[in-house]
Amino acid sequence: MPRDTPSMDATPNPSPRQSDDPMASMLQIQNVILNRAEREILNIPLWSVPIQGGVTALIGPNGAGKTTLLRLLHGLIEPNAGTISWPGGQAPSRAILLQSPVLLRRTAAANIDFILKRRGIPSDQRPHQIAESLAQARLEDCATRPARHLSGGQKRRLALAQALAQAPRVLLLDEPTAGLDPTATVGVEHMISKAAADGIAVFISSHELGQVRRLADRALFLHAGKPLEAGPLPSLFDDPQSRELIAFLQGDLTW
Repeated sequence: MPRDTPSMDATPNPSPRQSDDPMASMLQIQNVILNRAEREILNIPLWSVPIQGGVTALIGPNGAGKTTLLRLLHGLIEPNAGTISWPGGQAPSRAILLQSPVLLRRTAAANIDFILKRRGIPSDQRPHQIAESLAQARLEDCATRPARHLSGGQKRRLALAQALAQAPRVLLLDEPTAGLDPTATVGVEHMISKAAADGIAVFISSHELGQVRRLADRALFLHAGKPLEAGPLPSLFDDPQSRELIAFLQGDLTW
């Protein structure tokens, strides 16, 4: 099967975390169509990807359908047709972080506590978990500060810590470092890498191709709502097959 068929498994060497049956840990999207106002937003005939750890990047120009696909995977929206099949036949726990995260008008610690309380974590266990979450985000010194008074990078790390506090098996991130300076970006990327190493399946949309090279194990290239190429990195970038991906990598395809 040629690599530019997006249904292929983009992992050349399965992680030890995966079972002996490669399909046992695969997410499969089949014949998924999403329309809005009689306009086709997504059309994915077939795409399968492992969801046991690792980072899958969704790449493509503006309007390609990356954010829409993340929303579909989370369940925020439903397709007009087709199926999204998760391993075991049941959707795993998922958390999504969109480009403009919403933080409560509370302290950084209270924002984490809110998530843990919603999960039903007993009150005597929450302080320890709050401390762990803030440490993971390198926000220990910000525990009592109002969340909305934090810097842009700190807010993004706190929002990511909130998402991780939901104990997801799948983490969906939409341009998680958009608008951040290089130093703040490093902090967020560190958290993403750690989550993937811990066995969380991370899906990330990003316009930053350098970031995709640093973080992703595999990528799906979308154009005009359709998947054109899928495969492991860095080979997908080093040997693109479609003219659209070639143009995108050269910066000549923005819409």
